[in-house]
Amino acid sequence: MKKLNVHLENCYGIGKMNAEFDFSKKSAYVIYASNGTMKSSFAKTFKDHSKDLNPQDEIYQDRIPFKNITYDNKPIESNSVFVIESYDQFFMSKTGISTLLVNDELRSEYGRILISVEEKVSELLSLLNQTSGLKQVDLKKIISNTFTKKDNKLFRAFECIQNQIIDNSIDVSLAEFKFESLFNEKINKLLESEEVQDKLKDYTIEYERLQDECSFLKKGEFNHYQVNEIAKQLENHHFFRAGHKIIFNLKDAENKVFETENELKDFINKEISAIFGDKKLKLIFEKIDKLLKNKELREFRDILRDNQDLLLKIKHRETLKRNLLVSYIMKHRNCFEDLMKAYNDKKMRIDEITQIALGQKTKWQESVDVFNQRFSVPFKISVENSTNVILEGVTPNLRFEYEDYTGTKKLVERSNLLNILSHGEKRALYLLNIIFEVLAKKQEGKPVLFIVDDIADSFDYKNKYAIVEYLNDIFETKGFHQIILTHNYDFYRTIRSRLRLFETSFIVTKSKGNVFLKKDEIYHTPFNKWKNSLLSGTNDEKIFSLIALIPFVRNLADYCGKNETSEKLAKVLHYNSELYNIKVKDLLCDYSKVLNLKCLTIDNLREEWVIDLIYNAADKMVNRPQSPLELNKNIILSIAIRLKTEEYIIDKIGKDHIDLKSINRNQTGILIKRFNDFINENNMDNQNLNLINRVKIMTPENIHINSFMYEPLMDLSLENLCNLYKGIDCLE
Repeated sequence: MKKLNVHLENCYGIGKMNAEFDFSKKSAYVIYASNGTMKSSFAKTFKDHSKDLNPQDEIYQDRIPFKNITYDNKPIESNSVFVIESYDQFFMSKTGISTLLVNDELRSEYGRILISVEEKVSELLSLLNQTSGLKQVDLKKIISNTFTKKDNKLFRAFECIQNQIIDNSIDVSLAEFKFESLFNEKINKLLESEEVQDKLKDYTIEYERLQDECSFLKKGEFNHYQVNEIAKQLENHHFFRAGHKIIFNLKDAENKVFETENELKDFINKEISAIFGDKKLKLIFEKIDKLLKNKELREFRDILRDNQDLLLKIKHRETLKRNLLVSYIMKHRNCFEDLMKAYNDKKMRIDEITQIALGQKTKWQESVDVFNQRFSVPFKISVENSTNVILEGVTPNLRFEYEDYTGTKKLVERSNLLNILSHGEKRALYLLNIIFEVLAKKQEGKPVLFIVDDIADSFDYKNKYAIVEYLNDIFETKGFHQIILTHNYDFYRTIRSRLRLFETSFIVTKSKGNVFLKKDEIYHTPFNKWKNSLLSGTNDEKIFSLIALIPFVRNLADYCGKNETSEKLAKVLHYNSELYNIKVKDLLCDYSKVLNLKCLTIDNLREEWVIDLIYNAADKMVNRPQSPLELNKNIILSIAIRLKTEEYIIDKIGKDHIDLKSINRNQTGILIKRFNDFINENNMDNQNLNLINRVKIMTPENIHINSFMYEPLMDLSLENLCNLYKGIDCLE
């Protein structure tokens, strides 16, 4: 792709625009456009195009919009356009992040391994779903979180469960209870109450006392569950039918011999019933039972009445939850063991891949690194689930760590972070999402046209240069083209210089709704251009440069300590009694002293009055057709406007009422204020007052050598300055 042609009409305030962008030599254009000329309108139009929408004129909706955008004479595809807006607080990269979950080869192998056990996982979860009453999605999360404190570590949780099953110490009778009959919000809230906790403690203490008094139970080693399990195992394995006997070593009594299943069962039931039938224990239970009045707790109350031994377990909620989940799996032990055998056969390779994944950085991680390294903000960003990003294709979680002036670090949510950041810092966070999108498009390997709309607005200089560096990264990417729009002249000059876009830098002018791109004639060093024009330019170029240099040379004279020259040049910039005595030859003499130039001459104009030269140059500009933006013309018009304004004010108030010698600086501003006071004091109805006040707003007080001071003039269109000059010139 080489040439982009753009033809727009009635698109968000752009009356008409025809432009060609030739990317055959440079892959980027930088365009300086003052506010209100075309930036946002241009970006909106291209954003509509990227969404397959038609642009419009939001104010004059009866005007029919027209858009024709072609690349090499072919319509540009919507997915080939990406608009980077100045700022969008709610923009969150989704496509970009998901596309950047790279490392396909590693993830594919991981997936192939897991697919071999996935069917067994589904089979087990289906059985557990029926037993627990939980949905499979919730079940996976609960099992994982219970055993690993993470929501997505199911196999690691299964490994923990496998170890518990080997111990064979789990009460499998728990499997008869549905999960939510023991664990729900109402039950959790009840069991957290201090009153219930105290009653459970009393119940446990009393039970343990009774257990110690039992002839065959022993606290911490041999409880009623274990003795019941032994009885069941003996029965299942036909122990007594084979003629065997079992002897219980009783406390404080002779050993007891059991020769049949019924004898053993009767003895165990009698002893355990004696414990749970104890009056004191029953009294404590009744107190707990009374606390379960709530309708939502009715099922839980019934369960406890029929299974009083649960009271010994519910106090330790996490242990009970683990044992409950294991009991579900124990009920389907064969299925679980088949699953774990398949998993363990592949586990070594899974561990190897996991370690490789931890050591690799995805493009997503590179995006985070670029942001942390380049942008100066009070927070750092990291990846919370990096292994899963690579292996399982899940969307990565951003982790924001804020650091204040004391060096104290604290994790914060993105929403809270936005509340405390400055506007520039918020924009930096927005750019992180843009970085995701750009890298994703880079990974796709398809040509993309980026429309960049005032991306550096509200940034401090350190972060502005970070943006410049990042735009340069895009510039260096094959197949990526950029049109960078800005109203910040310093940023424009920096982009122009850093990306070396000398041939593709343009200035926007606008006349009667029509937008034009003009090759940059201002240059990043206008001072040198004007100085050279004095030596070798055409007559008009010499005149324009001579006038435009007045404030700059005066500024240089100040820096060099040439006070007398500085004061003489100041008299050309403000109305005073000596203004009409200064000739061009006097100006050339002062320039030679400051600029160290020996051959400054404008032969046919040496005897001309400088004030006439200024006014003639301004008249020439306003009377010729609209011309492109040039800094020297804006400066000349600003000087002429101020001189005519001061002359008008002095004439109206009267020379006898104004002591110009007492005004040391900002003469125009002071005179305008006095004119306002004069009108008010004399109750005069001056219809020209608004026009006079516009002079103060539109023409800057100081025009210095550095770009910071003449940027305000760049933001003013030549058309506006011409209209203001004509208005002031007509004042009576």
